[in-house]
Amino acid sequence: MEFTLGVGLAALGAGISMGIAAIGAGIGVGIAGAAGAGVIAEDPKKFGSVLVLQALPQTQGIYGFLGAILIMIGTGILGTPIEVSTPLGLICLGAGVSMGLGGITAIGQGITAGACMGAVAKRPESFGQGMVLSVMSETFAVFALLILILILVGAKVLGG
Repeated sequence: MEFTLGVGLAALGAGISMGIAAIGAGIGVGIAGAAGAGVIAEDPKKFGSVLVLQALPQTQGIYGFLGAILIMIGTGILGTPIEVSTPLGLICLGAGVSMGLGGITAIGQGITAGACMGAVAKRPESFGQGMVLSVMSETFAVFALLILILILVGAKVLGG
């Protein structure tokens, strides 16, 4: 593979997709985990519910990872090398920025999940409602991933 500016921009897009989403997911999981530790200190039987709620902000990291892989496969960084022009590299950078910034929603999801753990501690039957509230933040991360995919398909990086 020839390392051109286009390849470098695509790699930067992949790194941003994963890196920023990982930061958001890590912070979100940490916030939820701190709340969960308090809940299970009071009642260890609630560990299962707490674990599910804490795991939710991890999905943004998974979306960022998927976005990075799609960029790297589509531009030949992984797999069959192709020529990546500077404009195509910029397109991939934009796609990666979309997903990376979308991954920041995990912070809000972690805050919501942590608060819902408190509700579950007092009223275990509120778990389902807490899941719905916690998942609402994630909708925007899903939109960010869809935009990344649509950009890559539109630019013929994927499926082209």
